[in-house]
Amino acid sequence: MPTYTVREWNKLAYGDAKGQIAAHHADRLAGLAARSAFAGRGGSGVLEHGRHALRARGVVGILAAGDASLEILPKIDVASDETPDHQNAAIRKQLVHMLAVALNLKIDLGVITDLAWQRETLLEILIRIFCDKLTEALRKGMPRRYVGREEELPTLRGQLDVTRQFTRYAVNPSRLACRFDLLSEDTPLNRIMKAAVVHLFRLSRHSANQKRLRELAFVYADISDVTVPALLWDEVVIDRTNRSWQELFAMARLFLHDRYQTTTGGTGRGTAMLFEMSALFEEYVGRLIARALAGTGLTVSLQGGRLFCLSAQDSERELFQTKPDILIRRGGKVTHVIDTKWKRISSRIDDPKQGVSQADIYQMMAYAQLYPAPRLTLLYPHHPGLGSKDAVHARHRIIGHSTILETASIDVSNNANILNRIRRLLIDDEAMIEATG
Repeated sequence: MPTYTVREWNKLAYGDAKGQIAAHHADRLAGLAARSAFAGRGGSGVLEHGRHALRARGVVGILAAGDASLEILPKIDVASDETPDHQNAAIRKQLVHMLAVALNLKIDLGVITDLAWQRETLLEILIRIFCDKLTEALRKGMPRRYVGREEELPTLRGQLDVTRQFTRYAVNPSRLACRFDLLSEDTPLNRIMKAAVVHLFRLSRHSANQKRLRELAFVYADISDVTVPALLWDEVVIDRTNRSWQELFAMARLFLHDRYQTTTGGTGRGTAMLFEMSALFEEYVGRLIARALAGTGLTVSLQGGRLFCLSAQDSERELFQTKPDILIRRGGKVTHVIDTKWKRISSRIDDPKQGVSQADIYQMMAYAQLYPAPRLTLLYPHHPGLGSKDAVHARHRIIGHSTILETASIDVSNNANILNRIRRLLIDDEAMIEATG
């Protein structure tokens, strides 16, 4: 199966040369992308199906249709002097790191060889990590849980279901309507794990991953088969007896559920695992900020405001609820509102407005009205055009108010001292404003 790779907002031209995609493969993949929940009204929210090329948008992940697959990687700045394979490897590694932070996973990226990062797609790498974790967990035993059962038995087990006994078996006292708890492995958690294994086996094209998934499917042979829509996510109980399965549960959700959405079609229509970089960037940065500010007396809330902009004059009904990405409080009072934006801004020398959209400014001014914090920040991914390091790049005062609105950037390609760098950005009021060219 040919696998193509493109970075978000870049184009992949049609053709048979290296770095191009066969037109018939492009047609199938674009058709699958158009059926995604992220496609939008025009159907081009994932891929733009142009006359001469496919163009990726702000959604990353993997699309597989027919005998071809397309990997869409985020536009993370990596060493420009490296080969494309090495650059893609670095991006895959950083993307997996961002997913690990967002999902609160412990992933040792060092166990995967540099060659694997170059040759395997993001999906195959995630499948490999999942198989490693699941195999290790199963060595300690499959989690079990007491589940309620109702059966008709010749002798009493547990409690007698009086109502059922005298309505169904009044004329046949040789059978007793029993109600009892049974320690079972056929639990909602194990059904989710089996569904993930089965689903990933259909997705994987890597022989080593397929072999391991086959072995895992054999382990789960006695667990009930449940379709993905029928899985009972809310009935999964993670407690001290199975806490080690928390990460596997989160990874199964990544593959099967939620905003890290997986779409499947009928036979031959294809499968996709896609997620929005804007949502991942928000979750990644929010969790890092919460870690960085732990123990400082500041508390962090992710999408925790939810105040309304307006109320109807006649009914007082509230309208237009706000959801700031990150609120920072001290003593219960909001001191800082942060909104993340997965887009590139320019230096102040190139553009005094730095390419910041007018809509984003209006949004932050609305937050200033509702959340009277002295500091508002639009936080963007850093890139070399903004200077050598992440920083606050510009500060402005909202006219008629004392509120400061600033633009800042954080380098998602560099994990070194990331928590200290975030503390420097957010706590050091004397942080130097860099005007870079």
